[in-house]
Amino acid sequence: MKPVTKKAVKKVAEKATATTDKKTGVAKKATATIKKAATTATTTTSTATTSTKATGTSEKKTAAAKKATPAKTVAKKVAKKAVPAKTVAKKTAPAKQAASTRTAPKKATAESRAALVRRARRINRELAEVYPYAHPELDFENPFQLVIATVLSAQTTDLRVNQTTPGLFAKYPTPEDLAVANPEEVEEILRPTGFFRAKTKSVIGLSKALVEDFGGEVPGRLEDLVKLPGVGRKTAFVVLGNAFGRPGITVDTHFGRLVRRWQWTDETDPDKVEAAVGALFPKSEWTMLSHHVIFHGRRICHARKPACGACPIAPLCPAYGEGETDPEKARKLLKYEKGGFPGQRLNPPQSYLDAGGIPAPPLGAG
Repeated sequence: MKPVTKKAVKKVAEKATATTDKKTGVAKKATATIKKAATTATTTTSTATTSTKATGTSEKKTAAAKKATPAKTVAKKVAKKAVPAKTVAKKTAPAKQAASTRTAPKKATAESRAALVRRARRINRELAEVYPYAHPELDFENPFQLVIATVLSAQTTDLRVNQTTPGLFAKYPTPEDLAVANPEEVEEILRPTGFFRAKTKSVIGLSKALVEDFGGEVPGRLEDLVKLPGVGRKTAFVVLGNAFGRPGITVDTHFGRLVRRWQWTDETDPDKVEAAVGALFPKSEWTMLSHHVIFHGRRICHARKPACGACPIAPLCPAYGEGETDPEKARKLLKYEKGGFPGQRLNPPQSYLDAGGIPAPPLGAG
């Protein structure tokens, strides 16, 4: 066995020291790692704590929201329950409108020009079947009597004119006779027609113009007729259509009222009504169209209470429902031959009598 030298001891001591230093370094590294881990753990713990708090708060809010949800749901349910009320309101609206149509005309509906023309002409055809005996409801035997009677018909009924003119024409049968008549005597005859002074002035002036300008003959041209005192376009067309056979549209009160009710036009000025309606029909139909419309206005489609329930053109009328719709009640509203009553002419055409028409009584009768 070799002896242990100092040198050997020194080497062993150095190795032991190095080993110790290595262990110390590892220990230090381990300590640092532990510290980092501890720090991380602390941070994580803190974060976790914060997260936990936040999560708890969030959970509380969520719980609160869940608790609030039924209230919203209830509100929605209440809103849903309210919807039928609106629906009911919408459903009841037409009923209110239907009730109002009894007193107010329906609003105009969109209708093409072609559809309007077809409907208007069909109405005229239907009326022609209902009133095949339609005629001017003023008694006359010649153009002179017709122009005088038409002037007198302003602001009164054809019946009152027909009851008055027999006495007038018996005393003044020609324009020459009436042109030199005593105004006071004429006034007395015309008194029943109303506005008798103005009418006396018109018929005497008209007769003078016929004698002086037209040789005592009624002219057959529109431009000449409207120059006569008291003669406008309406009167001129009555004379042209019924005394001379020349087509014309007579826009009287009945005609204007019905064509607006049927939505043929919205115009109120007679000249504009004439133009608008004339454009819907062939010129050859104008005169009889006027008679059909006026007859219908006097007998069924009255101004205040039309007999809708007895109207032959009800399916074509946009104003149906303004008047009485019950058939039985509506029939009681019919006038003249439709209601079994006398007409307006004392001497009506034979076709009218054949259809059941009754002549009007003379002035003062009954």
